[in-house]
Amino acid sequence: MRLYLVQHAQAKPKEEDPARPLSEKGREDIRKVAGFLKGYTQSHIREIKHSGKTRAEQTAQELAKVLSPPEGISQADGLEPLADTKIWVKHIASIAKSQDIMLVGHLPHLSRLASRLICKDEEQNVVRFCQGGIVCLERDEAENWSVGWMIIPELL
Repeated sequence: MRLYLVQHAQAKPKEEDPARPLSEKGREDIRKVAGFLKGYTQSHIREIKHSGKTRAEQTAQELAKVLSPPEGISQADGLEPLADTKIWVKHIASIAKSQDIMLVGHLPHLSRLASRLICKDEEQNVVRFCQGGIVCLERDEAENWSVGWMIIPELL
């Protein structure tokens, strides 16, 4: 199983728009990253889940336009910035080993979730996320997680 963790793309400042939609740079960045993912990897993303915050939902929509996940996109609980990582650790454990899923969320939640999966300690900082970047975690047959790869907009 592959788990794709995506920090939402760059949003407008709260002072400019309290709803914090994506900035034009954020839209451009996530489109580049989605194009790379579609063209250069063997991803088979079944669905994209997002936190429901405008910036995460718009990031998920841009990704879905390019990746066309068969089960589409939807809002999911437990992806908010301060959400308990146990929610997704438990949910991920129930997903079939052959199904890949993408989660679009926020810091510090994504960082803590990755740390909890990889080293069983969410306080360890094992991955440095970037807005509009994707971290691919892979689960092996022994149920151990590792970082498969990571891509950030600045590299494209």
